[in-house]
Amino acid sequence: MTAAVEVKDLTIKYGDFTAVNKISFTIKRGEIFGFLGANGAGKTTTIRTLCGLLIPSSGKAMVAGFGFEDRGKNIKRRVGYMSQKFTLYNDLTVYENMFFTAGLRKMEKSVFKERSGQLLDFIGFDKPLSTMVGDLPGGFKQEVSLAASMLHDPEIIFLDEPTSGVDPRSRARFWSLIKKITASGKTVIVTTHYMDEAEQCGRIALMRAGGIIALGSPKELEKKAFPGPMIEIDARGEDISDFLNNIREIDGVLLQPYGLRWRAAFEKKDIMENIISAMPKRAKHKYIKPSLEDVFIKLVEGKNR
Repeated sequence: MTAAVEVKDLTIKYGDFTAVNKISFTIKRGEIFGFLGANGAGKTTTIRTLCGLLIPSSGKAMVAGFGFEDRGKNIKRRVGYMSQKFTLYNDLTVYENMFFTAGLRKMEKSVFKERSGQLLDFIGFDKPLSTMVGDLPGGFKQEVSLAASMLHDPEIIFLDEPTSGVDPRSRARFWSLIKKITASGKTVIVTTHYMDEAEQCGRIALMRAGGIIALGSPKELEKKAFPGPMIEIDARGEDISDFLNNIREIDGVLLQPYGLRWRAAFEKKDIMENIISAMPKRAKHKYIKPSLEDVFIKLVEGKNR
């Protein structure tokens, strides 16, 4: 089978500003693929381009086997897109929103009736279809929006920060739906600012200033960013500022604040052992494994800290 998405040296410019700069990657069919990065990194611009909404300035992009020779018309038929902002109308009912979306896709009524019923069952929507969307809780709104984006049975679904502003329980429920979607063979491409969500992606592309600075599974990124040991330091109320300042001056050590504690990553084990032996008496340490948040701070935010 061909890949769901193939990108080679993709560049998107707005006048003299380069929003996305020569990025390359491949996304497998049935994969949950994530884009992670700070605001302005180029995530949304990349997704909008792969949806056929923007034309590449240069480079190559194939989505569901189609390029941009027809200005993305074939791509648009095969992808679903859910914006980071709620895309349905609060002053319409659930049924009216779904029917309106089907009209935009020029779906026949019989097809719409079957698909909308299937999708509302899929998301477990148990409220009357006459319910005004504006009266739904945030989590339900996002789920209905997801169903609307899949009415035309797309091969690939793009979700741009789909759970922004949604409570943790609703986020967990939404991600269970994402996993059910990919289990059926469809591909989901998602942007998120939540590290626990990014951990659930098969692979992640970390973006910074329009480029991809790291690509791989969460575990691969953690291992690549932190090949050596890591400890967490708890000052336990003691002033250890001099000790921490000395650590910062040592080559091969990365020190980052973590709440009221500190995390130190080492390139070599012997450097870590020397620092532990010089630690103030009341301070404590424990060995830890790096998280995706640590990777994000080091690779994406590192130069700005």
